[in-house]
Amino acid sequence: MAKFFRAAVLGPPGSGKGTICKRIAHSFGLQYLSSGHFLREGIAADTEAGVLAKSYIERGMLVPDQVMTRLMLPKLEQLRNHSWLLDGFPRTLAQAQALNNLYQMDLVINLNIPYETLKERLSDRWIHPASGRVYNMGFNPPQVQGKDDVTGEPLIQHDDDKPEALMARLRHYKEVAKPVIDLYK
Repeated sequence: MAKFFRAAVLGPPGSGKGTICKRIAHSFGLQYLSSGHFLREGIAADTEAGVLAKSYIERGMLVPDQVMTRLMLPKLEQLRNHSWLLDGFPRTLAQAQALNNLYQMDLVINLNIPYETLKERLSDRWIHPASGRVYNMGFNPPQVQGKDDVTGEPLIQHDDDKPEALMARLRHYKEVAKPVIDLYK
């Protein structure tokens, strides 16, 4: 029986998880699995979990653990015969425990980025909402200011990426991530 590689990259918002995961997945032939992608996919497909997730997102709330696991775990079950790398999941201890009930993780990488770097990255971050494409005005700007390179549609900056919300967001991340990081040490 073949051994499949299971890994995840953890890190605060703006740490570069998506960029790093894509590079690692490409270099090592892993399936790249983004929780953000699965959220958008579930919402677009109007799945039960997607509808629930959308109701939280529209109110500016975090998607609860039970909704995230209902979105992610079936996808992981479909990919049980593949090696994969997770981006953005698990974020909480409950999510990590649900994941561990299905799979033994081979590697979990925690990105530890200084606050000032995160603040700078997030304040320069703009997103294409429909696709999740991320631009950074400092090092990965769009070809046309404020427009997505692929569709030409407007880019947005999330309210929680703005400096005034950032401290609370990072504090919350530290609180929920610490038990997950401790679990995988």
